[in-house]
Amino acid sequence: MKDIHGASCVLPASEDGASYIFSRLNLIGTSPAFREALEAIRNFASFDAAVLIQGETGTGKELAARAIHYLGPRREMPFVPVNCGAIPDNLLESEFFGHVRGAFTDAKETRHGLIKHACGGTLFLDEIEAMTPRAQVTLLRFLQDKDYRPVGGTNVIAGDVRIIGSTNVSLRALAKKGGFRTDLLFRLDVLPLHVPALRHREGDVVLLAQHFLERLNRQQEGPPTVLHPSSAAALNAYPWPGNVRELENLVQREFVLSHTTRVIKIPSVGGDSLGTDLEPPAASSNEAFRAAKARAVSQFEKQYFVELMSRTAGNISLASRLSGKDRSDITRLLRKHGIDRREFTGESG
Repeated sequence: MKDIHGASCVLPASEDGASYIFSRLNLIGTSPAFREALEAIRNFASFDAAVLIQGETGTGKELAARAIHYLGPRREMPFVPVNCGAIPDNLLESEFFGHVRGAFTDAKETRHGLIKHACGGTLFLDEIEAMTPRAQVTLLRFLQDKDYRPVGGTNVIAGDVRIIGSTNVSLRALAKKGGFRTDLLFRLDVLPLHVPALRHREGDVVLLAQHFLERLNRQQEGPPTVLHPSSAAALNAYPWPGNVRELENLVQREFVLSHTTRVIKIPSVGGDSLGTDLEPPAASSNEAFRAAKARAVSQFEKQYFVELMSRTAGNISLASRLSGKDRSDITRLLRKHGIDRREFTGESG
């Protein structure tokens, strides 16, 4: 088989070999909850039934879907992901089934749909809870017969695709409220897979942080950046509401900020490390709204740029990239609040 990067590999029978192949598919972890999900992925890959992947945002549901595809018999055929909430109703049939030339005003040429592009492979329906009622009916009709007709066409075409859906909500609860068709749920939820939240994956946080750091080091020239041992406690204590995606973003940000020391030291996690977690100044009821607002903004700006200069060691260019503000704006605001960037670079007396 081939992994998601196109490299040839074979799924070994041993546990160590399985860990290796899952790491090639970017599924990293050794916690019991995550190993249970990996075992389900291995089992589901061999069958051609529909899979419904459930899990919080940022847990890696698309990675799990790709693993099922690339470990299964359809591995040599396309894996086509589609965001269900991004397709408007008026383009629904055309996007899924394609259209023939002249089917509607803008149909200047025949165009294949997503099902045709995924022929022989897997169609991954991400955020399936976002499907409109009309979209649900369209998908249900296709799943019942596994054939379709392009918009404006006369020929019925067999759709040879495996369907994998994903959601970050309970579709059963949504169906009870009338927000999702029960008959469609039954056709999708043949093989249910739950991807655990990062806070339930004991021991995996530091392992993942090291993995992301090693990947960044391979992309960067010069001496490698390391994770300070004291960072482990902070990483493990944080609940990670954004899951693996939030952790990866944090490691990438800290990697950029540690370009001078080459050591990532995280004393605590939570809130924005550039100061947006600061407490707002208390307002007095005797103070006019405009004056109170101006004072709050001024205090926020000063605290923000003191923290920004501290984290960038007074580097204006890096501060500009991190804050999204022009260098001239940063220089002006530093002057406005009496902040000397040299105090953060060691240049001042």
